[in-house]
Amino acid sequence: MNLKRFALITVSDKTNILNFAKKILQQNYEILATGGTAKLLKQNDIPCTEISDYTGFPEIFEGRVKTLHPKIFGGILQRRDLSEDQKEAEVNGILPIDIVCANLYPFEKVAENPAATEAELIENIDIGGPSLLRAAAKNHKFVSVLTSPAQYDTFLNELENGSISGETRKRLAVAAYSHTSQYDTFISNTLESRFKFDSTALRLHLPKTRTLRYGENPHQQATLYGSFFDYFEILHGKELSYNNILDITAAVELLEELEPNSCVIVKHNNPAGAASSSTLLEAYNKALQCDPVAAFGGIVALNQIVDAPLASKLNELFLEVIIAPGFAEDALPILFKKKDRRILKQLKNISERGTLIKTIPGGILVQDKDFLSNDFSNLKTVTENIPDEKQLKDLKFAWTVAKNAKSNAIIFAKDKMTLGIGAGQVSRIDAVKVAVMKASEFSLSLENAVVASDAFFPFADNIEEIVKHGITAVIEPGGSVRDDEVINAANKYSLAMVFTGKRHFKH
Repeated sequence: MNLKRFALITVSDKTNILNFAKKILQQNYEILATGGTAKLLKQNDIPCTEISDYTGFPEIFEGRVKTLHPKIFGGILQRRDLSEDQKEAEVNGILPIDIVCANLYPFEKVAENPAATEAELIENIDIGGPSLLRAAAKNHKFVSVLTSPAQYDTFLNELENGSISGETRKRLAVAAYSHTSQYDTFISNTLESRFKFDSTALRLHLPKTRTLRYGENPHQQATLYGSFFDYFEILHGKELSYNNILDITAAVELLEELEPNSCVIVKHNNPAGAASSSTLLEAYNKALQCDPVAAFGGIVALNQIVDAPLASKLNELFLEVIIAPGFAEDALPILFKKKDRRILKQLKNISERGTLIKTIPGGILVQDKDFLSNDFSNLKTVTENIPDEKQLKDLKFAWTVAKNAKSNAIIFAKDKMTLGIGAGQVSRIDAVKVAVMKASEFSLSLENAVVASDAFFPFADNIEEIVKHGITAVIEPGGSVRDDEVINAANKYSLAMVFTGKRHFKH
């Protein structure tokens, strides 16, 4: 009866592998290892047998073939409780391998380099590794499979206390299948993009980050997947909620399209105020003026370092989240006085090319992300009056805010500050009226302000409404069958009007 116990180790990520191997030896396992892993172990006086010596067959084709051998896969896949398998194993000199510790060629890391060649990508597609993991996971009744250094300590603690439970082997097996699935997903997506093939399927494989307290409402369960916290570091406060994460995203997406020293205040996924100014404190004060009531319990995003005077000002209002790229050393103690409020440091831009996904019955909808792109290089003045330089700056600012507000969206702005926001309305004339009402509520004069509309004005009644309040210029996409009617109305009231040629609906 064979009393030997084997562990196979073949890893690209060698984090903590030396300690793992030493502990395995202490549990009376013999180690089999592939070339690079074996070399590292031997350099550190950890005895092991190279795969090629064990199988009697050399690694070939520059390491492309090394573990693909019946003595390896037979050792993993043989069923220890079937006499037929044991007889075949004995006849063929196959010994059982009870532990497989493997992780895969770093394809994802190589693919992240835009200069990586097609040949480099192909050479970093692992073949033997996924096969080992799948074989070990399939035979988890007898075999433990490890795919990550994060699993080592828990596994070793259990092993040192006697043996690995069936429940643990099941959990490790599922993790292994998830690991190979993620690997294949990334390869497929990368090669489709590199070869410029149309996608045949949407493949998503995002790691579970955490279970959230609840979703939009307390009776809804919610989970966060992916790498959200690669973009933000929580410095202080309660755990983020589902709604917080949506509002943070909305605030920062708008902020990243504004100039330095800008502030955005978001409530329920819509801007409640936005401004750009000469200082960050002034930008916050101007953004807050737009709707100080809606700002209560809102999200504030800023694109410069927050200093102590601004921190003191922020503390005057109940805010759910404050986001900035950094905080002065003397600002943090001030902000930390509010125990539950979340303080987030933004680590990198979130405005990357990519896709937006929405679920629908039986499937999902996928579209490109919406960017300003060349909106301002293709502006077309369609009225007799031409906007002056100041009006043009305000028009661009208002257009940027409108693009990030829910449709139908109307933005009144002046001096790169929002004065009235009408968002998420079922008709555009209602959006105009709501924006006017909000400005009036907080005593903000619309005289000489400008207006942005995220989509075309379908009727001239919108022009008739906005001119009552001293508006001087308008920006909209154009494209309505009644454009001439709208332009004529603008000329009638001496408005300057520019078309962008691009709509920015946001549902």
